[in-house]
Amino acid sequence: MDIATIAGLILSLTAIITALIMDGGTPGELFAHPSAIILIFGGALGATAITAPLKIVLQLPKYIIQAFTTRKFDSRGTIDLLSKLADKARREGLLALEDDSKKIEDKFLQKGISMVVDGIDPEQVSAILETTVAQMRARHKQGMGFFTAAGAFAPTFGIIGTVMGLISVLKQLDNPGALGEAIAAAFLATLWGLLSSNLIFLPIAGKLKAKDEEEAHDRYMQMEGILAIQAGENPRIVRDKLNAYLSPSEAKSEEEAGDKKVPAGNAERAKA
Repeated sequence: MDIATIAGLILSLTAIITALIMDGGTPGELFAHPSAIILIFGGALGATAITAPLKIVLQLPKYIIQAFTTRKFDSRGTIDLLSKLADKARREGLLALEDDSKKIEDKFLQKGISMVVDGIDPEQVSAILETTVAQMRARHKQGMGFFTAAGAFAPTFGIIGTVMGLISVLKQLDNPGALGEAIAAAFLATLWGLLSSNLIFLPIAGKLKAKDEEEAHDRYMQMEGILAIQAGENPRIVRDKLNAYLSPSEAKSEEEAGDKKVPAGNAERAKA
């Protein structure tokens, strides 16, 4: 599970409920009129569905799961692997990587190394990998766009619910005892519109965007390593290039580890 998503949701709900109680209310009041909740979520999601392709609508559960789960990218493991492949390619040639490419579990990385082994032109390899990343990000953008649009529609439907509630209030002007509850019910729709937008829809869109950037960053690092291997660069140089994609603290520890992992012969050539 994505701890940041869970912790943020719990903190937000705690703050809202605490403020409600301090103002003399109870958590149960938020659910006192289910019609407001139905209007907000049904209306916002329905209106957004009109703007999106059916395939995106059907993938909503998948996007929500992605927002609450963590996909760990082993950057250090990738750097180690690409450095070893660079060393082997320099000693034995690119064809020697054929068996290694079949053992790679990451499909993107496997695809890149396989193209290198097949002798495809470097420009073609770069173009194909760039297109793969671009299409991946385009798919992610569709999910982000859906929740961003839902976040924009939700407050509007909250206002619609409030207007509908106020119409009902006006019909009860001859019954002053019921006006207070009717007005509260009307404004509950606005509250749910704002809550759903700023606590559910927009945060999910933001989380999906962050995960997209994280994965794209990892793919570009892999691409850099693949092209460096194809160019026959020194394993130490390959490692240094890929370390640039890490945070300063990660890069420092990775560089220290790299000093121990690069064969002595290659270390001498790196100094030359």
